[in-house]
Amino acid sequence: MKRIKVKENHFVLHPSGAVFWEEQKTLLLADVHLGKVAHFRKNGIAVPRKAEGAFYQKITTLLAEFPIARFLFLGDLFHSFQNNEWLLFTAWVKQQKASMILVEGNHDVIPAAQFEQMGLEVVDHLMEEGFYFSHFPTKKEMHFVFCGHVHPGVKLKGNGLQQMKMPCFFQSPQQMILPAFGAFTGLHILSPKEGDQVYVTTGKEVMEIEGI
Repeated sequence: MKRIKVKENHFVLHPSGAVFWEEQKTLLLADVHLGKVAHFRKNGIAVPRKAEGAFYQKITTLLAEFPIARFLFLGDLFHSFQNNEWLLFTAWVKQQKASMILVEGNHDVIPAAQFEQMGLEVVDHLMEEGFYFSHFPTKKEMHFVFCGHVHPGVKLKGNGLQQMKMPCFFQSPQQMILPAFGAFTGLHILSPKEGDQVYVTTGKEVMEIEGI
């Protein structure tokens, strides 16, 4: 894990791709894409069925590690329309004591009213304590932005000719893009500029990478 400080607040970058905001006891998750595995299988794409439970396994670990009082989903909670994953998620939500907010993303085509009936608050964006939470990367004057959508990754080069693409937390001076929390989401390779910070996650640890 990597602990960083932004606007006098502390955030823990977790190997799962989540970010825990300590002062607000809030877990930030971007691009979960629930139901994507079932969507792939329905369309004849061979994906291991055990991948459907990846979200719940990761969340169980996070609940054990952090005192989570609120979940903040930064868009694309579900990949598409309802499938069997909706029933699993509904059952999981009923078991949670933490409040939940969904910042709508481009894949969130399920009507907001159905999430609200489940107990989630649905918003277009959230502004709080000098931070702006959205699905899409954006600039917001006087605010630091947390967002998703991009599924950020970087390309690492070894001493030889080998290369490896890794998901990352991609931080610029006024914005952090979270890696996709969901499985089988792909990567969009970004090239850091001066002033950017890259925190690669291996799934087991988070490492700051310089000089990419």
